[in-house]
Amino acid sequence: MTGQPVYAAAVCAGAAAWLLMERQRGLRRTRLLFAGAGGEAFAEGGAGEPAPWSWRRWWPALRLRREWLCLAAGGLLAVLGASVLPLLAGGAAVPLVRRRLAARERARARDRRAEAVIALCGAVAAELRAGWQPGQALRFAAGSTGALGSEEAAVLAAARFGGDVPEALRRVAREDGADGLAGMAACWQVAADGGAGLAAGLDRLEAALRERRDQRERLRAQLAGAWATVGLLAVLPVVGLAMGWAMGADPLRVLLHTPAGAGCLVVGGLLEAAGLWWAGRIVRAGEEP
Repeated sequence: MTGQPVYAAAVCAGAAAWLLMERQRGLRRTRLLFAGAGGEAFAEGGAGEPAPWSWRRWWPALRLRREWLCLAAGGLLAVLGASVLPLLAGGAAVPLVRRRLAARERARARDRRAEAVIALCGAVAAELRAGWQPGQALRFAAGSTGALGSEEAAVLAAARFGGDVPEALRRVAREDGADGLAGMAACWQVAADGGAGLAAGLDRLEAALRERRDQRERLRAQLAGAWATVGLLAVLPVVGLAMGWAMGADPLRVLLHTPAGAGCLVVGGLLEAAGLWWAGRIVRAGEEP
């Protein structure tokens, strides 16, 4: 029975390595395809790409596949405990961790987009005070901030050829993190219909967006201790296993090979997951402005 988890762990490790290599090969083929005459810059060990033995070559792929560390940890525990259950648990945790990492990346992208919208408001207001027309100011500021994203061409076309700029901005505002552009669309509409000063409205909008961002950052700073407590709760079971090993016991054998230990493992795992979910829910609710 001991050879089964070892074999399974070896197969999983080989599969993970194969996935990483295939991804690198795909990236290399893409670079060579679009490099044209400069394709020799991507040769092995050339200036355009690190050498095969360099950690810089493999680090992006490893960082993008951090969820597979759950499978590796499960394989290690499977070998140490002579049971396939940790390997199965590690495989089940991979999609959950991937989802969590994707949500974190989306949150970071949302924050970057919101920051770009604030910069766009300030840049357009500055260009208007410098004597530029609204369409010209928007075209110049959009290229330097990147706040319009994939809809930049449509918005700039509307600004250049007399289209409906407020409606184009409202379409972009539906994207995640770009809701501040709805305020810019309102300022643009009021300035076009009533002749009000667009620069003054954008200044007030920028100040409001900055205040909302600062409030969100203050809340995150105040809740950093709570998130640290949640992380400590997540690590406590591992600390308990380490203490058992240090005292000369074999906690994995008890948990994986005895009925009482299996029951404790299931009940403890469910309680741990419920506690982490509930604590995270409370902290996330406190992060809302």
